[in-house]
Amino acid sequence: MTFGFSSHWQFAWLVAASFLAGIMNAMAGGGSFISFPAMLALGVPPVEANATNTVALWPGQLTSLATLRGDMRRDLLPLITVASILGGVAGAVTLLRTKQVTFLHLIPWLLLSGSLIFGVSGPISRWLRSRSTAHPDHVGERPLPLVWVFLAVLPVCFYIGYFGAGGGFLIMTILALFGVEEMHVLNSLKVLAACLSNFCAIVTFVVSGRILWHYCLISMVFAALGGYLGARYARRMNANVLRVFVVTTGCAVAAYFFWKQA
Repeated sequence: MTFGFSSHWQFAWLVAASFLAGIMNAMAGGGSFISFPAMLALGVPPVEANATNTVALWPGQLTSLATLRGDMRRDLLPLITVASILGGVAGAVTLLRTKQVTFLHLIPWLLLSGSLIFGVSGPISRWLRSRSTAHPDHVGERPLPLVWVFLAVLPVCFYIGYFGAGGGFLIMTILALFGVEEMHVLNSLKVLAACLSNFCAIVTFVVSGRILWHYCLISMVFAALGGYLGARYARRMNANVLRVFVVTTGCAVAAYFFWKQA
């Protein structure tokens, strides 16, 4: 199956999609719903497109991690770190061993799943905030069953290393269900897990030589520019409108791939 435009429009689309992805990630998330299909539109094989897109968008996660590092629960740092390393590497290795045609058929399902996860993140985030405000005296004090938390987080980190859309939100949900109640702690641990899992995946992708650097660097530069602009205007935008836009975009892209494979 071929995804391609004329050569001039290919690069114009990559620049525009990367810029928009950076804006979306800074404001709400879901930038991969735009930048990943843009890689495919250039004719990049699906596995290499996913690997290259992961590298291109990772610097934005790193800057977020630097900002949020002071909000993390220290007792959970070793657990999240180990799960992220093991899951990220395992997910990346599994991706690299997946046949191109198999991953191509998984793409619409992965995009649709990520869109639906992102779609329900609003109501569940409000539930998480209500838990935090309902138990202000217990914030950061409740002991957690670390082994069970690890076993629950590990497969999500695997998913982040393999594809990743919506994985960070799953981390937040799992930790909340185990009793982490403070919203900014959940967000910081989410960013840590996503950043570490993707970094381990990136190292695996680079070592295997599956990154198309000429596309990656273009996407990285314009995603960074979009992220800077998006961060400046994020607080002025209506969060619900942004969420609807991201979910609609993801579902539309998933529908397109379902249609192409029909």
